[in-house]
Amino acid sequence: MTPAERPAGVPLPATSTATATAAVAASSSAASASAAEHRLAEIGVVVVMVLWAANFIVVKSAVAQLPPVGFTFLRFVLASVTLLLLLRWREGSIGLPRRDLVAILALGAIGFGAYQILWTTGLTTVPAGDSALLIAATPVLVALLAVVARTDVLTPVKLIGILVSFVGVVIVVGSGPGLTLGRSLVGEALTLAGAVCWSVYTAFGAPYVRRHSPLRATAWATVAGTVVLAPIAVLQLGSLDRVPLGLDVIGAILYSGMLAAGVANVVVLNGVKVVGPTRTAALQFLVPALAVLLAFLFLQEPIRPGQVVGGLVIVGGVLITRGGLPFRVVRVDRSRC
Repeated sequence: MTPAERPAGVPLPATSTATATAAVAASSSAASASAAEHRLAEIGVVVVMVLWAANFIVVKSAVAQLPPVGFTFLRFVLASVTLLLLLRWREGSIGLPRRDLVAILALGAIGFGAYQILWTTGLTTVPAGDSALLIAATPVLVALLAVVARTDVLTPVKLIGILVSFVGVVIVVGSGPGLTLGRSLVGEALTLAGAVCWSVYTAFGAPYVRRHSPLRATAWATVAGTVVLAPIAVLQLGSLDRVPLGLDVIGAILYSGMLAAGVANVVVLNGVKVVGPTRTAALQFLVPALAVLLAFLFLQEPIRPGQVVGGLVIVGGVLITRGGLPFRVVRVDRSRC
């Protein structure tokens, strides 16, 4: 197994010390390039979290005029076309080998199609705060499923960081409109099932972006998700007297399709490839805090003190997941006491 094929965070098989030392000495420049690649991948994912946080504001008026799955279908059609054209331009072809085609399409159907249907359906009966908290379970699920899929290693430090960030999300959501968990068990179950779907896509998709580019894998996964959305979307849009396509709706479709659902998912899958599923998913904890900040800047919604505290806790948890605990754990040798 080459370093390029090795899942992030998974050590290479044991080799002789001499061979390992020679390999390290011969590839010092590659190591620094890899470090730069890691930083760039993480920065890209953070930018995507800003795009996803802004997406809540962008689509707010659109979903008031269009049915949720119908709107999602329209933006995913645009995302699919955009990604396939970009793939053809960047890599010269759009095909996938048969050995991976079924797996990538299946992951896309789960991660994009099933997730969007479950989440939007659950959102009709679950308050936004409850939905945000349930979806925030995704990084925890990714960390656990990545171990099952053998695409990442869950260290104690990563687990601590994830749990700290989740507590931060609870504080942010609880300091806002509040929580009413338990009032709509069906809606909450659908929302949590959606989180599982996205977690499966993230955790089990890692091997395929080591054989194909993130752009190629995301393009075909998005196409599969679009196909899954189509039947429900056609029924929802067909029930309308007319499809309202004002400038606000068109702008929301363009933003959500080309950026939030298109380019953004390529960047996220590149993060899965470079830094691993767990650390990439942990950055998703930033979305609720960023959404609060953007709502303050663009909608003049107040920021409560508890939301500031929760945001700082989230950032602290992400930093722990990324780089380790901010303190050293000292083990005492009692035999010398």
